[in-house]
Amino acid sequence: MASSVSSCRSSRRPRRRAFTLIEILVVVVILGVLAAIVIPQFVGVTGDVERTSFISDVRIFVEAAGRFQIDTGAYLEDSSSGELPTGFEPYIQEEMWTRTTPIGGVWDAELDSFGITSGLGVHFNGEGETRDDAYMTRIDEIFDDGDLATGAFRRIAGDRYYYIIEED
Repeated sequence: MASSVSSCRSSRRPRRRAFTLIEILVVVVILGVLAAIVIPQFVGVTGDVERTSFISDVRIFVEAAGRFQIDTGAYLEDSSSGELPTGFEPYIQEEMWTRTTPIGGVWDAELDSFGITSGLGVHFNGEGETRDDAYMTRIDEIFDDGDLATGAFRRIAGDRYYYIIEED
C-alpha cells in the first residue's frame, strides 16, 4: 500500500515547465527588431550633439579671439594645426584647443593666409573623423547662412572650415 501512495504523490507533483527553443527564438527576434528601430535614432542624436558642441566651441573661441584682439591690438597669430596660438593661453582652456574637435580634426588659427586676414576653425588633417562638405553644410545651416562659400563660416581649403574673423 505504501508504494501505491507514493506513486500517487509523485504523479500529482506539478511539472516544471521550461521555455522551448521556439519561444526563446521569438524573444530574440523581437529584441532584434526593437534594437534595429531604436539604435539608428540614437546615432542621429549623437551627430546632433557633436555638431552643437562644435558650434559652441567655435563661438567660445571666436569670443576669446575678440578679447585677445582688444587686449593686444593684434589678431591671433598663425599656428600649426592642433597647437595653441602664442598668447592665447589666458583666454581659453588649453586642453579645449589641443584636443580633437567634437566632429574630428583639430583646431587651427590662420593669419594672412587662404585669402583671409584672420580666422579659426577645424582642419581635418587625419586626426579623428574627417567630415565632408555635406556634413559641414549642415553645421553652416545652423551656425551661419548654409553656404560654405559665403558668410562668416566657410570652407577656405579642401580640408579646412573656418570662422572668418577678418577678411583681406
